[in-house]
Amino acid sequence: MSRYTQSSYRKSRRLGFSTLETGKELAKKPYAPGMHGQKRAKKLSEYGIQLQEKQKVRFMYGLNEKQFRKTFDKAGKIKGVHGENFLRLHESRLDNVVYRIGFATTRRGARQLVNHGHITVNGKKVDIPSYTCKPNDIISLKENDKELTIVKSSLEALNKRVDFISYDENKMEATYLRYPERSELNANINESLIVEFYNRA
Repeated sequence: MSRYTQSSYRKSRRLGFSTLETGKELAKKPYAPGMHGQKRAKKLSEYGIQLQEKQKVRFMYGLNEKQFRKTFDKAGKIKGVHGENFLRLHESRLDNVVYRIGFATTRRGARQLVNHGHITVNGKKVDIPSYTCKPNDIISLKENDKELTIVKSSLEALNKRVDFISYDENKMEATYLRYPERSELNANINESLIVEFYNRA
């Protein structure tokens, strides 16, 4: 299954969940898209609930199914709670860290910055969005890209930065301090349902 590249607002309304984590998608129309969106209130089966939870997280981080499942399997090999490790691995992706820093207003925009070679990790260019950041990694823009208008406007629009990332405004670089605690991640996600979905017999 390919990565979803259509309207984030439409997908968020379909899932009843803000995949951009801003709530803007549901502010004006908190119901499913389409002519009968307000009347459509289909009761989901147990499988449907688990599938919807999986799709919420997959679309939030902007991954295709193969990438998503690969990350799930990787999380299962890490000591600790499977579901929480799963979310931490997503949060540690370079494109997500770039988004959390504030270099881009969306994860899709952050992925473009990485793909186009604007981002460095510990002083070296990394153009792989799925690159896994580790605690104390320093993420920055290439020296010639620190004046990018799109980055500056994104930083100005940022209201609050997460506690597991520190940012030096003068150097325009951030440090990924540590892996996030579950309490610091989206409270509207029930990762145990995703674990149940993939562990179905």
